[in-house]
Formats: sequence, structure tokens, C-alpha cells
Amino acid sequence: MKEKVILYENERIDDLMKSDLKIIQNSKGFRFSLDAVLLANFVTVRSGDTVLDLGTGNGVIPLLLSRISKAKHICGLEIQEEVADMAKRSVMLNGLNERISIVQGDLRQGDKLFDGKRFSVVVSNPPYTSAGGGIINPEDSKAISRHEITCTLEDVVCASSRLVNSRGRVALIHRPSRLVDIFLLMRKYNLEPKRVRLVHSRPGRKANLVLIEAIKDGRPELEVLEPLYIYRDEFGEEYSAEMERVYSGAKAGEVG
Repeated sequence: MKEKVILYENERIDDLMKSDLKIIQNSKGFRFSLDAVLLANFVTVRSGDTVLDLGTGNGVIPLLLSRISKAKHICGLEIQEEVADMAKRSVMLNGLNERISIVQGDLRQGDKLFDGKRFSVVVSNPPYTSAGGGIINPEDSKAISRHEITCTLEDVVCASSRLVNSRGRVALIHRPSRLVDIFLLMRKYNLEPKRVRLVHSRPGRKANLVLIEAIKDGRPELEVLEPLYIYRDEFGEEYSAEMERVYSGAKAGEVG
């Protein structure tokens, strides 16, 4: 049952994609990006899976997966108390308390937070900028989401490996410039990269994002998928056919 929720200063309720889902966002703080949408539509989620989203922010990935997958339960972990509370209220707003849970805590303490529980799938849209790199945003929630302040890439990969079942799947979105680091760290923590897809804003432009899915204790064999283009052509503002499907709420190749 959908519930009425309290909105705090600078918060608003937005439509989430072309669906009946709603999400609470802060106009001066954390707001979800296209990256989270791409990751939710990339990861392989099967019927009955349990999913953990590390660094869930305002809960956009759990909300999307509740519509485009048949996951049994989806959990979002977020270190920032105020942002985690916003995610919890978004879950309540959509009446999804039975299917989605939000936990406030540090992913580096995941074993304690989940009392040894393991998940079928772990996803994460981690901070892209390494510690000491780039200009730090004065808005804390934005800074933590973009810079390795509370966790490093290695922390994310390590936590993903510890919290996923053997033969379970781990999916990340990141910058192509960190791809070698990601591969090395995944193998260090027994995660074998299995699928990679480069994301380009437009045809003719270099990739600015990369999607990676690995299997815990998997055998070496990497599939490089065809590129994903956000816009249809080099100069226009029309989304590509695939992105139109994404925004319509359909997930191409969904696994039942």
C-alpha cells in the first residue's frame, strides 16, 4: 500500500522514468543520474534473486529493479543517514516495503550489517573520482557520491565479493579509464569479469562509461558486447532506439 510521506526542505517528488514509480529527490543535494538507470538495465537479475545495491543513494536502482526484474527482494545500502532516509521514504511512497529494504551503514562493515547473509546479485554505481582527484563539491551528499571519500574502488569490489554468493553476479558502472584497475581488483577478490559494455554519448564519440558484470568464482571468459549509444546521432537530441526502450520501462533481454 502506498503511503503519504514527509518532504523536507529542498525535497520534491519526481516521476521515475515512464512508469508509475515516484522518487524523492533533493534539488540542492543528491539526485540520481543516467548511470544508475544504465546499470539497472544491464545487470542480469533472475526470478527469485536477492539483490544488494551498494551505495544506493536515494534508492533509484532498487526502485527500477522492482519494475524491470523478478527479483525476490532488493536491498539498498547507503552510508549517509539523510540520503538513506530519503530512499526509505521513496520506498514507502511507492508501497514497496515488502520487496525493498534500505539499510543505513558503511559497506566496509557489510559482514556485520548483514550478519553473514549473502546475495545472489550485488550492484554498485560507485564514486568515479579517486581520492585526491578533482574538485570536492561543498554539498556533502554530492561529494560522497562522486569522490572516493568514504570508500575506494577496492573497498567496493572487496565488499561485493564478500557479500555475493559463490557463482553470484556483481555488476558495476564506472569510467573506462579505470577498467584495468577494475579487472585487476575483481580477480584479486575472486570475481571473474564476464560481460563488458562501453557506453558512448553519441556515435563517433569516445566511450565515457563502462558496464561490467562478473561472476564470483567464475571461469575466465569475457564477452565484449556491442556499444551502447545514448543519442541517435552525433548532433541531434533524440535518444537512440535502445534508450527509448529503457525510458519506456522495458528492459531488453530481461531474464525471467
